Amino acid sequence: MIEFWLSAGLLLLAALGFLLIPVLRGRKVQAAEDRTALNVTLYQERLQELENQRQTGTLSEEQWQNGRDEAARELLADTDGAESTARVGVLGSKVPLTAALLMPLLGYGLYLYWGAIDDVERARTFVEQPQTIEAMTARLEAAVKADPKSVEGWYFLGRTYMAQERAADAAGAFERAVALAGRKPELLGQWAQALYFSGDKQWTEQLQALADEALQADPAEVTSLGLLGIAAYEEGRFEEAIGFWERLVAVLPEQDPSRQAIQGGIARARERLAVPTDTTPAAAATGQLRVKVDLAAALKDKVQPSDSVFVFARAASGTPMPLAVKRLTVADLPTEVSLSDSDAMMPQLKISGFAQVQLVARISRSGNASAGEWIGRSQPLPSSTTEAQHLTIDTADGQAQ
Repeated sequence: MIEFWLSAGLLLLAALGFLLIPVLRGRKVQAAEDRTALNVTLYQERLQELENQRQTGTLSEEQWQNGRDEAARELLADTDGAESTARVGVLGSKVPLTAALLMPLLGYGLYLYWGAIDDVERARTFVEQPQTIEAMTARLEAAVKADPKSVEGWYFLGRTYMAQERAADAAGAFERAVALAGRKPELLGQWAQALYFSGDKQWTEQLQALADEALQADPAEVTSLGLLGIAAYEEGRFEEAIGFWERLVAVLPEQDPSRQAIQGGIARARERLAVPTDTTPAAAATGQLRVKVDLAAALKDKVQPSDSVFVFARAASGTPMPLAVKRLTVADLPTEVSLSDSDAMMPQLKISGFAQVQLVARISRSGNASAGEWIGRSQPLPSSTTEAQHLTIDTADGQAQ
């Protein structure tokens, strides 16, 4: 911004210089006019002197006439070019001076109307690549604030919110994108998915309507197919889940990294169809971890009872996405929670599907599960562990390793 105004100031000074040249010339014109007036006065005095000499008989008629002619020639020689300069003088004094005074105001007004310094600043900001997802989120939030009609800005902001597990915020962003771009299938699918996860994975008539509308417009809309499969699996409708996921696999490119996870979900759904539901304690313990969560005494004065606490399990290696999540508040601590396959965020990503997992508890005043103020982590442990694990939140989030 500073560089812009310095450049604009230099250009303005150059423009004023051209406009003020006639004003400076006007001073020379005034001096020429004063000299001309003096010459005329001297000419008149010379004529009067010649007339007096003729009347007294000092000059003959011929001498008197020669003297008048000589005085006239001298006057013409002294005033040669002064008239043309004087004619320019009126234009070169008042008009350029007025234009010079009005030029800054006129330029500033035109810039306010047509200028694009905000776009220049945004372009400069977007040249640098963000180092964290939080930086990307802040950049996208600034972009949609500066340009609320940017469909791409709202869409990518929604995707970024989903990556941060901020499904409610993502639903709002996708809703804005739909309002701006129309009811495009891919936007409807993303909107429905965000609503599903922000609503604690409860299927509603609104979600069904959005998914149906998206698939009616595009039968191969991948987000809607995946979401319908997830909802069917969670409700025990395994045949329907298999059908939706098989349609999804059929339209995904061969190199798509999500194909393997979806095919794993299809395999598990088929297993559930083939194996009767087992309600014995041993079966219930499969893919289930018990976690006792506590807060370090040194931190009790640094948090508020309403601060969010996220307790989750994630794979010790591989995908960083949480496998199961529970949300509490600081006021609930200490407490014991159970994380199981039924808490999975995605049916193809379950605790029982990984050999080792890590337990994490995070305090986030903003309600952001991916970043907060304080954190506690366990060492990797087998996903089949049955004894309760103890997890203490005792480390600043940015210092945790």
